[in-house]
Formats: sequence, structure tokens, C-alpha cells
Amino acid sequence: MDLPVADLGTERGEGPLLQCPYCDSEAMHKLAQLLLPGLAAVCVDGTTGDLFRKPSVVAVELRKEMVDYIMQRSDTFIADALIESEANQETENEMPEDPFEIVSIFMDDFSCTKRNIIGHVSGWLLSDNREDKIDDFVQEMEMTRFWPLDRREAIAEVLLKNVDLKTKFHCPEKYENEERLADHKEQCSFRPVSCPNDGCRAKVSVRCMQDHDAACPFKVLQCEQNCEKRLLRRDIDRHCVTVCSMRPMKCPFGCDSSFPECDLEKHCLEFLQAHLLKVLKVIHKKGRSEEELKELAQKLEKYDEHGKLAKAQDARPLTNVVKDLEAKMKGEPSS
Repeated sequence: MDLPVADLGTERGEGPLLQCPYCDSEAMHKLAQLLLPGLAAVCVDGTTGDLFRKPSVVAVELRKEMVDYIMQRSDTFIADALIESEANQETENEMPEDPFEIVSIFMDDFSCTKRNIIGHVSGWLLSDNREDKIDDFVQEMEMTRFWPLDRREAIAEVLLKNVDLKTKFHCPEKYENEERLADHKEQCSFRPVSCPNDGCRAKVSVRCMQDHDAACPFKVLQCEQNCEKRLLRRDIDRHCVTVCSMRPMKCPFGCDSSFPECDLEKHCLEFLQAHLLKVLKVIHKKGRSEEELKELAQKLEKYDEHGKLAKAQDARPLTNVVKDLEAKMKGEPSS
């Protein structure tokens, strides 16, 4: 299938002018992404209930027809929009201005012409089964590279320029000669530039670079929890949840305290007596008062020559150390 080529722009009374070729690359990419699900919907709706035809069988033919249809609609869109706006001046109906909505309408209109009897049933159009089949066929086309993204982007570029009424997504400038056009292209805000972040291969318009940089997964950033690490944006969430030394944690002994994981050792040392008291209440459930348990906790800390109590950072290891120290204090062998 031949790719469409944009025509040189003209202005009345001035002869042929050279159109700046640049457009918003991210908008073009977004529009190209719409084409594959649009084609999948046409193929699924047109073959539903047909025992002899599958979406993949009709995809080549319907792709060409769909592209021809939406290109023709886009070519006359501005003229049609002006005529319709004049006809509807006294009504509230307005033509959409969003290029993505406009192209989606084109594809929906084309899809309506290809639906079989079952495809026109409202129950089928709203069913989850239909959506599942469309999603499955999109994945199949992506895996087989049936309609590569670069070819869809070439079509999307022409569509975008044809239906972008407000010139929000493409450069409207035109010039009389190549020299003036070349001068403009060097400073055009729609000119594509490569993302400076290592590993990112995206090319975006200059005007969109700030927004891209704010979301680029390859941007190196300081950890959000203020540890010493600098990571790719795409890795920060996993880092913060799994290995970050500053990730928040609750006291493993049941305190109400919350602190960065790297402060666990400090917390265990600072609140050792409180932790010991909790453990001793479990070990000696009966027979000892609160004051007796506090006194025992103080004795255990003094008897602990090697600081094993403070090194225990969970209830189970602290319980084992306490039992071992109590046995030694009683002159009994360690269990």
C-alpha cells in the first residue's frame, strides 16, 4: 500500500507556496496508535458470525479501503466543516476540533459501512466479547508486524495536517522559496529533536520537549524518598518499594513508631526497654507484675555484655536472646 504524500500548500493569488513539513510528533504518534484498533474493529465487526472468514483474511483489503476512506474524508474536512458550520449557525451542533476525535469519527463511519447483520446489533457492539476480540486481533497484528508503526505514522501525519483546524498540532507556515523555508525550519517550534536522556530514542517537537522530559522513563532522578541513589524514572517506584534504605516501615515490635528502614537499628537501641517489656510480657504471661518485668528488663540489659539485645531487630530473635540470657542468669545451660 503506497503511503500518502502531503501536497504543497497554496495561498490564493500568490501561487504555489512551500509548506513547513513539521508537526507535533507525539500527536502524530498518538494518532497512529488509533489506526490499529480502528482497523481491528472493522475486521471483527465485518466477520462476526461468518464461519468462512476471519479478521485476518479481510485485513489487507479493509486496510486499504479504510485508509482511502479516511484520507478522502480528511482532504475535504475543512471545506465540509465550513459548510456545515454555516448551515448550523442557529443550532448548538458544532464540528469537533480535536483531530483524534475527528479521525475516530471517520473510522467509526467507515466501520458502519462494513458491519454485517450481527455487527449492527447493539448488544454485540456493547459486549465485552467484541472488545476482547478486537484486543486479541490488535495483538495479533502487532506480533506479525502487519501494519508497522512507521507506516501508520506516515498516514497519521497527513491526517493530522488535514484535520487540525486550529493548527495546534502542525506548523501552518508557508514560504515562497526553499531558502526562506530552510531558515524557518531551523527555528520552527514543531521541528523534531532527539530526547537527550540516555537510552531514550524518542523524537519530539521542540515545543513538546518539556512535557516529554517531565514523563520520560529514561530521565535520571533523585530517589523520591531522598536516599543517596539516582535512578531512571521507570525504576524509581520499584526501588522505593523494595530496596530503598529510606522506605518507611513500622516498628516490628508493635510500637506506634514509623521511620525509614535505615533507622531500624537506631530505633531498636533507643526503645530497647520498651521492646524488652513487650517480649517479657509474652514469655511471662502470669506470675509477674509490670514493675517486676521492668526490673527484669533492666537486669537483662546490664547482663548483656555483647549487646545482643540491641542487635535483635524482630520479636522472634529478641525472644531467643532474652531466653538465653535468663537461662545464663539462673546458672542454667543455654537451650
